[in-house]
Amino acid sequence: MPEPSIPSGIVVTGASSGIGRAIAIRLAVAEQAASRRSRILVHYCRNRDGAESTAEAIREQGQDADIIAADLSNADDVTRLANKAFETLGSIRTWVNNAGLDVLTGAASEWSFDEKLQKLLAVDVQGTIALSRLVGNRLKQQTETQASSDPIAPSIVFIGWDQAPHGMEGDAGMMFGPVKAAVMAFSASLAQTLAPHVRVNTVSPGWTQTAWGETTSGYWDDRAKQQSLMNRWGRPEDIAEAVAYLVAPENSFVSGQNININGGWNRRFDAPPTTHQSNS
Repeated sequence: MPEPSIPSGIVVTGASSGIGRAIAIRLAVAEQAASRRSRILVHYCRNRDGAESTAEAIREQGQDADIIAADLSNADDVTRLANKAFETLGSIRTWVNNAGLDVLTGAASEWSFDEKLQKLLAVDVQGTIALSRLVGNRLKQQTETQASSDPIAPSIVFIGWDQAPHGMEGDAGMMFGPVKAAVMAFSASLAQTLAPHVRVNTVSPGWTQTAWGETTSGYWDDRAKQQSLMNRWGRPEDIAEAVAYLVAPENSFVSGQNININGGWNRRFDAPPTTHQSNS
């Protein structure tokens, strides 16, 4: 009898809710549809119940799932997460760096600007970079070792922000702009560093209706819709679709790219009814 296939390893950080949860479940659906068997590691920081729920949804798609807690602002936790992921999964084909600090809802929303920025830099930038350097080197070594048996390069995906390169007014823009721009720049540099052994790409969401978007004011609701050509908020599932495309083995020629998922940025000017347009 043929030996059972070894499951492919997939890791999604920050997968206990929101975009990360949607990504983990979408990748499980993709694996099931392709008749592949995978083992997906669901990372979380504090929301264990959410991580368990994500893992159960993955198992419903016929895939294996485990959960792991780690604080990306803690250097020891970062090293432990990287080591434990390879120990648990063995060979890893996909790593999605989705984890990021929520400073818009809950107690963190009351922090000062400086405290929010320091925490974001510690988790979203320093933690993500440290983790990705460890993981990237391990994936490169894995590829060099398995080149003859598995010619498909593993994939790393980062989550950016569509407005980071251009800027946005206010505290949110001055926090998330530099933080996500740093992540996007690092992703581009990592792609150059690890090629052709590992593919590295970024997905940059626009206005996406996660926890903050579900409870925000009418002003931000109107703005989110009007700044998208599709005239609606993005959904976590929209982001997950883009990630699924980038990590699919069939798309092995895609690396070093950033894909904006924002419904198309609206550059049109909707003039008030008293204004008359003229080409002269």
